[in-house]
Amino acid sequence: MTRRTLNLGILAHVDAGKTTLTERLQYAAGVIGEIGSVDAGTTQTDSLALERQRGITIKSAVVSFAVGGVTVNLIDTPGHPDFIAEVERVLDILDGVVLVVSAVEGVQAQTRVLMRTLRRLGLPVLIFVNKIDRSGARAEALLGEIAAKLSLDVVSMGSVRDLGTKDATFVPYTGTAAEVVESLADHDDVLLTAYIAERPMTAERVRGELAEQTRTGQVHPVFFGSAITGAGVDELTAGIVALLPTAGGDVAAEPSGSVFKIERGPDGQKVALIRMFNGSLRVRDRLSFGRAQDTVTRIS
Repeated sequence: MTRRTLNLGILAHVDAGKTTLTERLQYAAGVIGEIGSVDAGTTQTDSLALERQRGITIKSAVVSFAVGGVTVNLIDTPGHPDFIAEVERVLDILDGVVLVVSAVEGVQAQTRVLMRTLRRLGLPVLIFVNKIDRSGARAEALLGEIAAKLSLDVVSMGSVRDLGTKDATFVPYTGTAAEVVESLADHDDVLLTAYIAERPMTAERVRGELAEQTRTGQVHPVFFGSAITGAGVDELTAGIVALLPTAGGDVAAEPSGSVFKIERGPDGQKVALIRMFNGSLRVRDRLSFGRAQDTVTRIS
């Protein structure tokens, strides 16, 4: 028996809106009935008192939800450079990443640091340009800035209407849009030949090539939207499931996994965050960690 899971990281420079995006993704998946506010300190993943007080993420937090038969384990990480070690701690257990960039502030120093690390690790990355509803937001110009400053081949997944207003919306391209095909053809000779010869291509062929080139890090799809209004979030969610690789695992096999974080619970108990590769855990199971052993007392 296998399961399809996607361990997804949400990364960004500070104030790009990644925690609000995490809230919006949970809301869209039906996990929460109301979207929390970073400013009000009511978000699901910012649980520390200092996080709620300062409106920033200090420690990584994990939430899970199902989309299209895939269980997404979403990890919200700090954006402030003072807590970069907390980000680096979780990167090794991720299958893919959404890198959030503000449509107003654009690429920041922290964005570059994060992207260099992601490329070194070979992680596939989708880019979400947030805050298209804000005054001063950019779209096409920012797309060029992302490509130039991050040295990436980017593929815009659509266009923006009413940019910089509260009514801003994201309009996704059709399955065989020339903008997408042209970007993919730079990395595939067969697709390039068909494109130059103006031979028709199916949407399925283009989607398959887009997914393959995304997973191998050749291209980076860019979605535009607003985590506050929800614009573009449905399209991003569909892209997460369709374009990023899922991890298989045999639940009947011997348990194997990687502990990527240990923290203390509200009552002082030890809490271990584990990425499972195979098997399953039950309360009272004995687990081996090198020469040490411990007992599972609670699973959440």
